[in-house]
Amino acid sequence: MSLVFDIKRYSINDGPGIRITIFLKGCPLSCVWCHNPEGVAPEKEKLYTKKRCIGCSSCVMRCPEKALKLTPDGIITDRALCTLCGSCAEVCPTGAIEISGTVYTVDYLMNEIEKETVFMDSSGGGVTFCGGEPLMHPDLLTELLQRCGQLHIHRAVDTSLHINPLIVSRIAPLTDLFLVDLKMMDTEKHLQYCGAHNELILKNIQLLAENGNDFVIRIPLIEGINADERNITASAQFLSHLPWHRKEVQLLTYHEVAKPKHEKLGSIYNPDNIPMSKPSEEVLQRCIEIFGRFGISASTGG
Repeated sequence: MSLVFDIKRYSINDGPGIRITIFLKGCPLSCVWCHNPEGVAPEKEKLYTKKRCIGCSSCVMRCPEKALKLTPDGIITDRALCTLCGSCAEVCPTGAIEISGTVYTVDYLMNEIEKETVFMDSSGGGVTFCGGEPLMHPDLLTELLQRCGQLHIHRAVDTSLHINPLIVSRIAPLTDLFLVDLKMMDTEKHLQYCGAHNELILKNIQLLAENGNDFVIRIPLIEGINADERNITASAQFLSHLPWHRKEVQLLTYHEVAKPKHEKLGSIYNPDNIPMSKPSEEVLQRCIEIFGRFGISASTGG
């Protein structure tokens, strides 16, 4: 079962032009800085924003399992009783309770995509499938990409590429542009900060390059994690040896947008207090210069 946790319209940061971005739930990585923690788990989750809650008890009265309780600290959910049916979210007048994860049909998603074609056509935009990890949903993704292709809608897939290469080979012919996250080159550090080694990712990047697929590398640049000269040089060396026509890297500077999302989920952002910060302008320029020495165009964003 494939769950969608967000549909973002008028997006300008997920590929060329104005786009609609479909966020699919579930990710094989667990990056400490993850911007979409509500997209990591493949199943439904409940989000609660305490500051929005007005204490009306509508959710408490509606819950068929009697899993909710109003306390001085807001609404408390008994996770053992909650079935994530969504009844509480339906009656919440302020949106303090939300359910992350909805099953949509392909026809419904295509209808939402087609509504945005006027903006796509005027801007050279299209649709981007994001996550989580969209490649964890190959059947749904294949059908959506095929349907979009029939309508000549530009198709981008935002991915970590930590997936079976057979799935990459299946999706690649249906994709116009891959937005590939490359966290770091040291595989043990990748395991430490992202929960998995990176050999599979590097193999799939090479696969895309050798097959002539179009892709952009996006690096979430974080001081204390991967902005050091050694990692950037290793990244540039690896990418420069690929038969890759675009040779474009986007440096996405670190920010803490995920903190309030963790609060909604009832989890803790960066629980081990790993030092992370936004890189300085000097560091950004150094990274751009390093990539430039290897014939790769790098720019900043995020």
